Amino acid sequence: MRIGLLTEGGYPYVGGEGEVWCDRLVRGLDRHEFDVYAFSNGQAQEDAGWVELPPQVTRVRTAPLWAAEEDGAVHGRRARRRFTEHYGELAAALCTAAEPGAAEADRFANALRGLAELARDEGGLVAALRSEQAVRALEHACRAPGARRTAREARVPDLLTVAGQLERALRPLSLDWYEEDGLGAVDLCHAASGGVAALPGLLAHHFFGVPLLVTEYGVRLRTHYLTRPDASPAARTLLAAFHGLLTAETYRTASYLVPGNAHARRWQERCGADRAKLRTIYPGLDAAPFARVGEDRPGDRETREKRDKRGKRERADPHTLVWIGRVEPAKDLVSLLHAFAEVRAAEPGTRLRIVGRTSAPEGEAYLGHCRALAAQLFPDEAEGPHAVGRNPVSFEELGGPGAETTADVHADATVTVLSSVVEGFPAGLIEAMFCGRATVSTDVGAVVEVIGGTGLVVPPRNPRALAEACVSLLRDPERRARLGAAARARALELFSVEQNVAAFHGLYLATVARTPVRRPVLDGAGDMQPFAAPAEAHVPGHWTEPTPRAVPTWAVETPEPVTETVR
Repeated sequence: MRIGLLTEGGYPYVGGEGEVWCDRLVRGLDRHEFDVYAFSNGQAQEDAGWVELPPQVTRVRTAPLWAAEEDGAVHGRRARRRFTEHYGELAAALCTAAEPGAAEADRFANALRGLAELARDEGGLVAALRSEQAVRALEHACRAPGARRTAREARVPDLLTVAGQLERALRPLSLDWYEEDGLGAVDLCHAASGGVAALPGLLAHHFFGVPLLVTEYGVRLRTHYLTRPDASPAARTLLAAFHGLLTAETYRTASYLVPGNAHARRWQERCGADRAKLRTIYPGLDAAPFARVGEDRPGDRETREKRDKRGKRERADPHTLVWIGRVEPAKDLVSLLHAFAEVRAAEPGTRLRIVGRTSAPEGEAYLGHCRALAAQLFPDEAEGPHAVGRNPVSFEELGGPGAETTADVHADATVTVLSSVVEGFPAGLIEAMFCGRATVSTDVGAVVEVIGGTGLVVPPRNPRALAEACVSLLRDPERRARLGAAARARALELFSVEQNVAAFHGLYLATVARTPVRRPVLDGAGDMQPFAAPAEAHVPGHWTEPTPRAVPTWAVETPEPVTETVR
């Protein structure tokens, strides 16, 4: 089939959000064709370029969300009247109720479709969305009877802020993607995230009936709620209402919603998702780079001695804790350092390796604070008056000496530690599980769901509990080995690339099977095949498969394996 992959700030751009899992999905489903429709989020991302695309990617169309290109559309009086009507209805849906219900949702959806049809008829809405007419329509909706109090308190700067954000969010309406040879030619739209990325899928469903599949490994509406922009309460209220209504319409239209874990699934349900549409598919990680470390058994003394004789360090130091990730305040390295002080008191030979990178000035400042705290808690220790001291805490950067890859870091770990206070889906924890390492983690995000009983979990911001869990594992090598083996088996079963690709392949087939045929099926000569797609194929169930006959087990003949080459 032909898949329209919709992304925002991700694939096919290098280093984009979700770029890795999208690339693995596309490469794993090489029987299908992919048309990629991508929004970029900045000039730096545009300059970084694309990843190497496989041959099944037949088309890539991009558009910048960070800058609006003038469409050159000149609207007459009738078009301006239509714009005022639809934009006013959309603004009224944002202003009316504190908890948007079915009436506001229908009002918002009808207004959004009206704006999309107007943009398609007139060649774009960039100038209209930036016009004074849009601001006046928004002001009229805020002052109308029935508007909530926070909306009525909006002043001119607030209205300009909201109108500017709405213009940015509605830029996809003005694109030329919604043609018969564009999104109208795909069999399925797959949005790699919610929010603006799913908007082209909503329009493709409206104009052509294309089914929509939405994957949210991080719920965009949750991110919007947790982010506090520098705006007034009135502006925040109106923008939250817009994103809430857009999410509700996306959830209503989508054939299936794919959360990446139970944490995201609960957020989707809280935001109005229908449970019948939810299908949890865990992100797929490549287990191959960790196979060498994971297959080594830390408790096998004979194997260890043989490798030591060859001069190779293949197993973990018996007293090394490892933390690996992105350095930022949400990772709570301060609590980890205080916990390590207690671990050090109980087990003096223990070391702590903090391996990570910073991605913002805030991260650099936090790293400097953690270095200073480590120097204060653990002054350099020396064995004698003439020896050089050594701090038991080391701060390293991934890719440096001894930390070339994450597998190398986990190979030197007795226990891998996660100390976050905020966490989504802990990919670093899964890498440790692939390596067969015992883990100690804080109970945040999807950690408990990922660990599933193969590691120790403690409350966040509790250094004493974190230290006690680490000490208990350091003193019990048999328990570490048992938990590490169970963690590796769980990771290989649930979090591999293969399970991710197979799950999406089945979901693609299920989505298309319940969608009416929109185009005739042609044979090799180009003639229409009137009965190529029977109506039973679109009814849930196995109606087109023959009913199996009861055959005794002794009469079953095992067929020889057949190798089939598919191009």
